[in-house]
Amino acid sequence: MDAKHISDEVAADDNGISASANPGNNAALTIGGALHSDNTVTNTGGRIVEITSAGNDSGIDATVTGTDVNGDALSETIDLGNAGAVVTSAHFKTITKIQMIGNSAGNVIAGTTTSAADVISKETCRLKQCNIVSGGTAGVINFHNGITDGVPGTILFKARTIGTDNTNEMINLGDDGVLFDKGCYVTYTIGHIDMMNFFFN
Repeated sequence: MDAKHISDEVAADDNGISASANPGNNAALTIGGALHSDNTVTNTGGRIVEITSAGNDSGIDATVTGTDVNGDALSETIDLGNAGAVVTSAHFKTITKIQMIGNSAGNVIAGTTTSAADVISKETCRLKQCNIVSGGTAGVINFHNGITDGVPGTILFKARTIGTDNTNEMINLGDDGVLFDKGCYVTYTIGHIDMMNFFFN
C-alpha cells in the first residue's frame, strides 16, 4: 500500500506572479510578485494562472510557461480580456515566464486563483482510502483519471468536505478501490481542505 499526503493552504494572489506594470509590445511580464523566488513561482500544487488587464487587451494574447504537477514542461496561450481577468485551463506547478503577444493597452498583473490540482499517482493505481481534514468552508474534491497538458481528465468520483475546520473524515472505497488506469489526480478549492491523505496500490 502506498500513501500520498497533500496540503496547500496558500491563498490566491491576483498579482503574486507579476505586479502591476505595462510590459510593452511583445514583452514578458516580470516574474517578481510575492509568490516568486529567483524569478520563478513554485506552487505547492498546480494552480490556475489568472492574468488581469487594466485596459482593453481583448485583441492580444499571453503565453504562460512552466511545468505541470508531474514536473513535465507546460505552456498555454490565452486570449487576454477587456479591463478584466482571464484564466488558464491548465494547472501550473511552476511558472517561469509569461510572454505577451502584442502590445497591452495598460498595466497587467498575473497571479493565482483558488483552483488547485495535484497528483496522487502518475501510474495506474487503485485508490482504496482517503483521509480528509476539512477546511472552514464545505466544498467538493474531484478525483480525475489522468491529466493532459495540465488539465485533469475524467472525474471518476467526488467527495465533499464537511466545512467545519480541522474535522477529519475517512472515506473507504472497498477492497477493490477505484481504478485509475491513467493515473490519479485530485482538484479542489483552497480553503475547503486543510490536509488530505490518500492510500492506494
